[in-house]
Amino acid sequence: MGQICPSTASPLCVGHRHLRHSLLSHGRSKAPTEFPDLSFLPPEMAISILSHLSATELCLAGCVNEYWQELADSELLWKGLCYSDWGNIDSFLPDGMVPIQSYKRLYLLMDDGSSLFNGDSVSGLEFLLNNGVVGPSDRHIGCFLHESRRLHADKVLRLLQDRRGVLDELVGLLDFHDVFLPDALRKFFTEVPAPKVRGDFLEHLLTKFSRRYFECNRDMGLPQDTTYVLCYSLIMLSVDLGSPHVKNKMTKREFIRNLRGAVQGTPGDYLVNLYDNIYLHGHVAKKSHYKVYNNADF
Repeated sequence: MGQICPSTASPLCVGHRHLRHSLLSHGRSKAPTEFPDLSFLPPEMAISILSHLSATELCLAGCVNEYWQELADSELLWKGLCYSDWGNIDSFLPDGMVPIQSYKRLYLLMDDGSSLFNGDSVSGLEFLLNNGVVGPSDRHIGCFLHESRRLHADKVLRLLQDRRGVLDELVGLLDFHDVFLPDALRKFFTEVPAPKVRGDFLEHLLTKFSRRYFECNRDMGLPQDTTYVLCYSLIMLSVDLGSPHVKNKMTKREFIRNLRGAVQGTPGDYLVNLYDNIYLHGHVAKKSHYKVYNNADF
C-alpha cells in the first residue's frame, strides 16, 4: 500500500502523525502517562486545544516552556475569553476607542474590575471607567451589566438602586416580544435583580417592566396597568405556592376570583395559564448568587 501521508504532507497531517506516535509509544495495553508536547502539533491544532482552557489554566499552560507561552498569548484565545465572560464587549467600550491592541490586557483589566465590583460596585465601576474599558454614559454601563456573566446580583442591585438612568438603559435592552408574562418576568429578574423585600423599589421595577412589556407586545391587548397588577399577583402566588410555611395554598379558583375584579377584560383562560405556569415552573424570581438567575427573597 502507498503512504498515508506523502513526503510533502501538510503540517496538519504531520501533527497527526506525531500525536499518534506519541500515544502509541506508551504501549497498547495502558493509557498514556503524559500529555503529548504541543510543539509536535500544527499551531492551529494547538490553539484549538488551548481554547478549552480557562484564563487561569491558560496562564499556567504558558509556564511550560517558551513555545507554550507563545501559544498561550495568542490574541485569538484571549479575544474568545473576553467575549465568553463579558459578551458583546463592543457594546460597552468607550465611543471612539482606538482598536484593541491586546485582548489579554483587556481581559485582565475586566477581570480585576469585575472582582472589585463584586466586592463594592462603586469601586469596581470606577476602576473600569478609569481604565477606559467601560464607557462613562448610562448606556455604556447598562450594556456592561447586560452583557457581563461575572457579576454578583447583590452588587448589581445596589448599583441600579443608585443609578436609575442605568436601570432605564438596561430595561430598554430587554426584548419580551411574544414571551408569556411569567416567563418574561423571570427573564426580567435574571437581568435586574429583585430586592430581597417588598417595597418602593420593587414597585418601581414592576412599573418599569410593565411599561417595557407593553411596548414589546402592543398587539396583545394587555394594558400596562393590568400587566402591573398581574405581575404583583404572580409574585404573591410564587411565594404562596413555593413557601413551606404556607400550609393552605392558594387554589386556581381563588387566584382567578381574586383577579377578576382587578383586571376586568382579561380572559379567564389566560388567568388559568398564569396559575399553571407558576405551579409547574416555580417562582418568577429564583434565588442565585450571580446575576444570571437572581437572589430575590420576598
